Amino acid sequence: MRWVSAALLIAALGSQALADDYPNRPVTMVLPFPAGSGIDVTARLVVDSLSARLGKPVVVENKAGANGVLAATAVARAAPDGYTIFMTTVSTHSAAPYLLKSIPYDPVKDFEPVCRMGNLPFIMVIGKSVPASDFREFVAYAKANPGKLNYASSNVTGIVGGAMVARLADVQLNHVPYKSAPQAIQDLLRGEISMMFVDFATGLPHVQSGAVRALAVTTADRSALVPDVPSMREIGLDFDMASWNAIFAPGGTPRPIVDRLNKELRAIVADPVVRERLRTVGFDAFSSTPDELGAFVQGELVKWSRWTKEAGIKPE
Repeated sequence: MRWVSAALLIAALGSQALADDYPNRPVTMVLPFPAGSGIDVTARLVVDSLSARLGKPVVVENKAGANGVLAATAVARAAPDGYTIFMTTVSTHSAAPYLLKSIPYDPVKDFEPVCRMGNLPFIMVIGKSVPASDFREFVAYAKANPGKLNYASSNVTGIVGGAMVARLADVQLNHVPYKSAPQAIQDLLRGEISMMFVDFATGLPHVQSGAVRALAVTTADRSALVPDVPSMREIGLDFDMASWNAIFAPGGTPRPIVDRLNKELRAIVADPVVRERLRTVGFDAFSSTPDELGAFVQGELVKWSRWTKEAGIKPE
Protein backbone atom coordinates (compact mmCIF):
# COMPACT_ATOMS: atom_id res chain seq x y z
CA MET A 1 0.00 0.00 0.00
CA ARG A 2 2.87 2.38 0.78
CA TRP A 3 4.36 1.73 -2.66
CA VAL A 4 1.00 2.49 -4.31
CA SER A 5 0.63 5.72 -2.33
CA ALA A 6 4.17 6.76 -3.25
CA ALA A 7 3.51 6.05 -6.94
CA LEU A 8 0.34 8.14 -6.85
CA LEU A 9 2.18 10.99 -5.14
CA ILE A 10 4.97 10.92 -7.73
CA ALA A 11 2.41 10.93 -10.57
CA ALA A 12 0.58 13.88 -9.00
CA LEU A 13 3.79 15.83 -8.55
CA GLY A 14 4.77 15.07 -12.14
CA SER A 15 1.41 16.34 -13.44
CA GLN A 16 1.71 19.51 -11.37
CA ALA A 17 5.23 20.09 -12.67
CA LEU A 18 3.91 19.82 -16.24
CA ALA A 19 1.17 22.33 -15.43
CA ASP A 20 3.60 24.76 -13.80
CA ASP A 21 5.67 24.77 -17.01
CA TYR A 22 2.61 24.89 -19.28
CA PRO A 23 2.68 26.14 -21.93
CA ASN A 24 6.27 26.52 -23.05
CA ARG A 25 5.49 26.33 -26.79
CA PRO A 26 2.55 27.05 -29.13
CA VAL A 27 -0.78 25.31 -28.57
CA THR A 28 -2.84 23.96 -31.50
CA MET A 29 -6.61 24.34 -31.46
CA VAL A 30 -8.09 21.80 -33.87
CA LEU A 31 -11.46 22.57 -35.48
CA PRO A 32 -13.69 19.94 -37.15
CA PHE A 33 -14.99 22.22 -39.92
CA PRO A 34 -13.38 24.46 -42.57
CA ALA A 35 -12.56 28.15 -42.57
CA GLY A 36 -15.66 30.32 -42.69
CA SER A 37 -17.85 27.87 -40.79
CA GLY A 38 -19.64 28.94 -37.60
CA ILE A 39 -17.19 27.22 -35.27
CA ASP A 40 -14.26 28.69 -37.20
CA VAL A 41 -15.62 32.21 -36.75
CA THR A 42 -16.15 31.57 -33.03
CA ALA A 43 -12.68 30.10 -32.54
CA ARG A 44 -10.93 33.01 -34.20
CA LEU A 45 -12.72 35.43 -31.88
CA VAL A 46 -11.33 33.48 -28.91
CA VAL A 47 -7.78 32.43 -29.83
CA ASP A 48 -6.15 35.87 -29.62
CA SER A 49 -7.36 36.28 -26.05
CA LEU A 50 -6.32 32.74 -25.17
CA SER A 51 -2.86 33.32 -26.65
CA ALA A 52 -2.45 36.45 -24.57
CA ARG A 53 -3.56 34.75 -21.35
CA LEU A 54 -1.36 31.67 -21.89
CA GLY A 55 1.64 33.69 -23.02
CA LYS A 56 2.15 31.48 -26.08
CA PRO A 57 0.53 31.45 -29.54
CA VAL A 58 -2.62 29.38 -30.02
CA VAL A 59 -2.76 28.25 -33.64
CA VAL A 60 -6.04 27.25 -35.32
CA GLU A 61 -5.92 24.09 -37.44
CA ASN A 62 -8.99 23.37 -39.58
CA LYS A 63 -9.21 19.62 -40.03
CA ALA A 64 -12.47 19.20 -41.92
CA GLY A 65 -13.93 15.91 -43.07
CA ALA A 66 -16.55 13.28 -42.27
CA ASN A 67 -18.71 15.70 -40.24
CA GLY A 68 -15.92 16.23 -37.75
CA VAL A 69 -14.93 12.59 -37.28
CA LEU A 70 -11.54 13.15 -38.94
CA ALA A 71 -10.61 15.93 -36.51
CA ALA A 72 -11.99 14.13 -33.45
CA THR A 73 -10.00 11.01 -34.28
CA ALA A 74 -6.79 13.03 -34.67
CA VAL A 75 -7.27 14.76 -31.31
CA ALA A 76 -8.19 11.53 -29.54
CA ARG A 77 -4.87 10.08 -30.71
CA ALA A 78 -2.79 13.20 -29.93
CA ALA A 79 -0.37 13.39 -27.03
CA PRO A 80 -2.25 14.23 -23.79
CA ASP A 81 0.01 17.13 -22.90
CA GLY A 82 -2.22 20.18 -23.39
CA TYR A 83 -0.61 21.24 -26.65
CA THR A 84 -3.50 19.91 -28.73
CA ILE A 85 -7.00 21.08 -27.81
CA PHE A 86 -10.26 20.63 -29.66
CA MET A 87 -13.06 23.14 -30.11
CA THR A 88 -15.98 21.09 -31.31
CA THR A 89 -19.72 20.73 -31.23
CA VAL A 90 -22.63 18.30 -31.40
CA SER A 91 -21.34 16.72 -34.60
CA THR A 92 -18.49 14.82 -32.97
CA HIS A 93 -19.64 14.47 -29.37
CA SER A 94 -23.41 13.98 -29.57
CA ALA A 95 -24.67 12.85 -32.97
CA ALA A 96 -21.84 10.94 -34.67
CA PRO A 97 -22.40 7.73 -32.67
CA TYR A 98 -25.98 7.59 -34.03
CA LEU A 99 -25.37 8.78 -37.60
CA LEU A 100 -22.53 6.34 -38.26
CA LYS A 101 -22.37 2.60 -37.69
CA SER A 102 -18.98 3.01 -36.07
CA ILE A 103 -16.55 5.82 -35.21
CA PRO A 104 -12.84 5.38 -34.38
CA TYR A 105 -13.05 7.16 -31.02
CA ASP A 106 -15.20 7.28 -27.90
CA PRO A 107 -16.64 10.79 -27.31
CA VAL A 108 -16.46 10.27 -23.55
CA LYS A 109 -13.50 8.00 -22.80
CA ASP A 110 -11.07 9.47 -25.35
CA PHE A 111 -11.38 13.12 -24.29
CA GLU A 112 -10.97 15.30 -21.24
CA PRO A 113 -13.72 17.94 -20.96
CA VAL A 114 -12.22 21.41 -20.55
CA CYS A 115 -14.87 24.11 -20.89
CA ARG A 116 -18.22 24.68 -22.50
CA MET A 117 -18.14 27.90 -24.54
CA GLY A 118 -21.81 28.55 -25.35
CA ASN A 119 -24.51 27.90 -27.93
CA LEU A 120 -24.62 28.71 -31.63
CA PRO A 121 -28.23 28.85 -32.84
CA PHE A 122 -29.17 27.90 -36.38
CA ILE A 123 -31.70 29.38 -38.79
CA MET A 124 -33.88 27.46 -41.22
CA VAL A 125 -33.64 29.40 -44.49
CA ILE A 126 -34.98 29.03 -48.01
CA GLY A 127 -33.77 30.48 -51.27
CA LYS A 128 -35.68 32.91 -53.45
CA SER A 129 -36.39 30.08 -55.90
CA VAL A 130 -38.98 28.79 -53.41
CA PRO A 131 -42.20 30.86 -53.63
CA ALA A 132 -42.94 30.98 -49.90
CA SER A 133 -42.77 33.75 -47.33
CA ASP A 134 -43.19 31.62 -44.20
CA PHE A 135 -43.06 28.02 -43.03
CA ARG A 136 -46.75 27.35 -43.70
CA GLU A 137 -46.36 28.39 -47.32
CA PHE A 138 -43.15 26.38 -47.63
CA VAL A 139 -44.92 23.21 -46.45
CA ALA A 140 -47.86 23.85 -48.79
CA TYR A 141 -45.50 24.31 -51.74
CA ALA A 142 -43.50 21.19 -50.82
CA LYS A 143 -46.69 19.10 -50.63
CA ALA A 144 -47.83 20.45 -54.00
CA ASN A 145 -44.44 19.57 -55.49
CA PRO A 146 -43.41 16.26 -53.89
CA GLY A 147 -39.77 15.34 -54.41
CA LYS A 148 -38.88 18.62 -56.16
CA LEU A 149 -37.40 20.40 -53.14
CA ASN A 150 -34.11 19.58 -51.45
CA TYR A 151 -32.21 20.57 -48.35
CA ALA A 152 -28.49 21.00 -47.82
CA SER A 153 -26.47 19.89 -44.83
CA SER A 154 -22.87 20.53 -43.84
CA ASN A 155 -23.13 19.26 -40.27
CA VAL A 156 -25.35 17.10 -38.10
CA THR A 157 -27.71 19.96 -37.23
CA GLY A 158 -28.41 20.30 -40.94
CA ILE A 159 -28.80 16.56 -41.42
CA VAL A 160 -31.11 15.94 -38.47
CA GLY A 161 -32.92 19.28 -38.74
CA GLY A 162 -33.83 18.73 -42.38
CA ALA A 163 -34.94 15.15 -41.74
CA MET A 164 -37.02 16.26 -38.74
CA VAL A 165 -38.79 18.93 -40.82
CA ALA A 166 -39.59 16.42 -43.56
CA ARG A 167 -40.92 13.91 -41.05
CA LEU A 168 -42.86 16.24 -38.75
CA ALA A 169 -44.36 18.32 -41.58
CA ASP A 170 -44.98 15.21 -43.69
CA VAL A 171 -43.25 16.52 -46.81
CA GLN A 172 -40.82 14.88 -49.20
CA LEU A 173 -37.42 16.62 -49.28
CA ASN A 174 -34.23 15.35 -50.91
CA HIS A 175 -31.03 15.50 -48.85
CA VAL A 176 -27.90 16.99 -50.46
CA PRO A 177 -24.76 16.81 -48.24
CA TYR A 178 -22.03 19.46 -48.44
CA LYS A 179 -18.55 19.76 -46.98
CA SER A 180 -19.11 23.25 -45.60
CA ALA A 181 -21.90 25.72 -44.82
CA PRO A 182 -20.39 28.56 -46.93
CA GLN A 183 -20.38 26.25 -49.97
CA ALA A 184 -23.96 25.13 -49.33
CA ILE A 185 -25.36 28.62 -48.89
CA GLN A 186 -23.80 29.74 -52.16
CA ASP A 187 -25.79 27.03 -53.93
CA LEU A 188 -28.87 28.15 -52.00
CA LEU A 189 -28.32 31.68 -53.32
CA ARG A 190 -28.01 30.30 -56.86
CA GLY A 191 -31.27 28.37 -56.54
CA GLU A 192 -29.65 24.95 -56.68
CA ILE A 193 -30.75 24.19 -53.11
CA SER A 194 -34.22 24.87 -51.67
CA MET A 195 -33.66 24.91 -47.90
CA MET A 196 -31.00 24.47 -45.25
CA PHE A 197 -30.28 24.89 -41.56
CA VAL A 198 -27.36 27.32 -41.29
CA ASP A 199 -25.46 28.74 -38.34
CA PHE A 200 -25.93 32.42 -37.56
CA ALA A 201 -22.33 33.31 -38.39
CA THR A 202 -22.71 32.03 -41.96
CA GLY A 203 -26.37 32.72 -42.63
CA LEU A 204 -27.21 35.94 -40.79
CA PRO A 205 -25.62 38.35 -43.32
CA HIS A 206 -27.68 36.78 -46.12
CA VAL A 207 -30.86 36.95 -44.04
CA GLN A 208 -30.26 40.60 -43.18
CA SER A 209 -29.54 41.49 -46.82
CA GLY A 210 -32.73 39.76 -47.96
CA ALA A 211 -30.86 37.29 -50.16
CA VAL A 212 -32.50 34.35 -48.35
CA ARG A 213 -35.70 34.04 -46.32
CA ALA A 214 -35.56 32.93 -42.70
CA LEU A 215 -38.42 30.61 -41.71
CA ALA A 216 -37.46 29.88 -38.10
CA VAL A 217 -34.64 29.87 -35.58
CA THR A 218 -33.83 26.48 -34.04
CA THR A 219 -34.06 27.65 -30.45
CA ALA A 220 -37.05 27.45 -28.10
CA ASP A 221 -37.35 31.26 -28.08
CA ARG A 222 -36.80 33.95 -30.69
CA SER A 223 -33.35 35.48 -31.17
CA ALA A 224 -32.68 39.15 -30.43
CA LEU A 225 -30.61 39.28 -33.63
CA VAL A 226 -33.62 38.34 -35.80
CA PRO A 227 -36.60 39.22 -33.58
CA ASP A 228 -39.13 38.91 -36.40
CA VAL A 229 -38.22 35.28 -37.10
CA PRO A 230 -40.32 32.72 -35.17
CA SER A 231 -38.93 29.84 -33.14
CA MET A 232 -39.40 26.21 -34.13
CA ARG A 233 -42.12 25.80 -31.53
CA GLU A 234 -43.99 28.79 -32.91
CA ILE A 235 -44.19 27.19 -36.35
CA GLY A 236 -45.44 23.94 -34.83
CA LEU A 237 -42.24 21.87 -34.67
CA ASP A 238 -41.52 21.01 -31.06
CA PHE A 239 -37.74 20.66 -30.95
CA ASP A 240 -34.95 22.94 -29.75
CA MET A 241 -31.77 22.32 -31.73
CA ALA A 242 -29.22 24.96 -30.78
CA SER A 243 -25.70 23.76 -31.50
CA TRP A 244 -23.23 23.97 -28.61
CA ASN A 245 -19.50 24.68 -28.71
CA ALA A 246 -17.02 23.32 -26.19
CA ILE A 247 -13.31 22.64 -25.78
CA PHE A 248 -11.80 19.24 -25.03
CA ALA A 249 -8.30 17.83 -24.67
CA PRO A 250 -7.08 14.30 -25.45
CA GLY A 251 -7.98 11.73 -22.81
CA GLY A 252 -5.35 11.50 -20.10
CA THR A 253 -4.37 15.17 -20.20
CA PRO A 254 -3.27 16.03 -16.62
CA ARG A 255 -5.99 17.70 -14.58
CA PRO A 256 -3.77 20.66 -13.59
CA ILE A 257 -3.41 21.51 -17.30
CA VAL A 258 -7.15 21.07 -17.87
CA ASP A 259 -7.82 23.36 -14.91
CA ARG A 260 -5.41 26.00 -16.23
CA LEU A 261 -7.12 26.00 -19.62
CA ASN A 262 -10.52 26.12 -17.98
CA LYS A 263 -9.51 29.11 -15.85
CA GLU A 264 -8.30 31.10 -18.86
CA LEU A 265 -11.27 30.17 -21.07
CA ARG A 266 -13.79 31.14 -18.40
CA ALA A 267 -12.07 34.50 -18.01
CA ILE A 268 -12.27 35.04 -21.78
CA VAL A 269 -15.97 34.20 -21.92
CA ALA A 270 -16.60 36.60 -19.02
CA ASP A 271 -14.85 39.46 -20.87
CA PRO A 272 -17.59 41.90 -22.02
CA VAL A 273 -15.64 42.80 -25.17
CA VAL A 274 -15.29 39.18 -26.27
CA ARG A 275 -18.91 38.40 -25.37
CA GLU A 276 -20.15 41.30 -27.51
CA ARG A 277 -18.02 40.19 -30.47
CA LEU A 278 -19.45 36.69 -30.16
CA ARG A 279 -22.98 38.02 -29.79
CA THR A 280 -22.75 39.87 -33.10
CA VAL A 281 -22.31 36.52 -34.91
CA GLY A 282 -25.22 34.99 -33.01
CA PHE A 283 -23.16 33.13 -30.44
CA ASP A 284 -24.59 32.91 -26.91
CA ALA A 285 -21.40 32.73 -24.83
CA PHE A 286 -21.20 31.15 -21.38
CA SER A 287 -18.81 28.75 -19.66
CA SER A 288 -18.66 25.71 -17.39
CA THR A 289 -16.35 23.64 -15.24
CA PRO A 290 -14.79 20.52 -16.79
CA ASP A 291 -17.08 18.29 -14.73
CA GLU A 292 -20.17 20.22 -15.82
CA LEU A 293 -19.16 19.80 -19.46
CA GLY A 294 -18.64 16.06 -18.95
CA ALA A 295 -22.14 15.66 -17.49
CA PHE A 296 -23.59 17.82 -20.27
CA VAL A 297 -22.10 15.60 -22.99
CA GLN A 298 -23.62 12.53 -21.38
CA GLY A 299 -27.04 14.17 -21.51
CA GLU A 300 -26.57 15.32 -25.11
CA LEU A 301 -25.75 11.78 -26.23
CA VAL A 302 -29.13 10.68 -24.89
CA LYS A 303 -30.92 13.60 -26.57
CA TRP A 304 -29.37 13.09 -30.00
CA SER A 305 -30.01 9.37 -29.86
CA ARG A 306 -33.72 10.19 -29.51
CA TRP A 307 -33.69 12.87 -32.21
CA THR A 308 -32.00 10.73 -34.84
CA LYS A 309 -34.54 7.95 -34.20
CA GLU A 310 -37.46 10.40 -34.37
CA ALA A 311 -36.09 11.76 -37.65
CA GLY A 312 -35.98 8.23 -39.07
CA ILE A 313 -32.25 8.40 -39.71
CA LYS A 314 -30.42 5.09 -39.93
CA PRO A 315 -26.65 4.87 -39.23
CA GLU A 316 -24.54 4.69 -42.38
